Amino acid sequence: MKQVNVHLSPYYYYAAAITTGIAGILHLRLFFNGLDRGISDFGIFFLLSGVLQLFWVIPMIRRWGRPWYYSGLGGTIVLIIIWVITRVPNPITNGRALPINSLSIVTELFEIAFIILTAIIISKERSKRAPEIKQDVR
Repeated sequence: MKQVNVHLSPYYYYAAAITTGIAGILHLRLFFNGLDRGISDFGIFFLLSGVLQLFWVIPMIRRWGRPWYYSGLGGTIVLIIIWVITRVPNPITNGRALPINSLSIVTELFEIAFIILTAIIISKERSKRAPEIKQDVR
């Protein structure tokens, strides 16, 4: 099999890890900010989201592969959808829209950056692998 010389810079992986890590830290900050009011469902959600996003730094830096990238991508998209849904009155928020503040906007921007970077990683890895697959067919 012929070696393909398509190189994906490690900076994509580091940047993706950093963006999801920062989003995780911001979610943990939201959890700790709400502790003075007691532990709530929202607080637990922010704690779990933050811990999972901090964990997702590892698969990105260690390059665990596409199943992990797709899982992180899907999970982050779900977090953004939940954020959007909770910004309009609905039963989840007891009929009122949650506020849009600077911390939530910054968190969403880091999540969007993670999605973009992970999509680039998946795309580049797929295009790098395509010539290898074609050569194996012979």
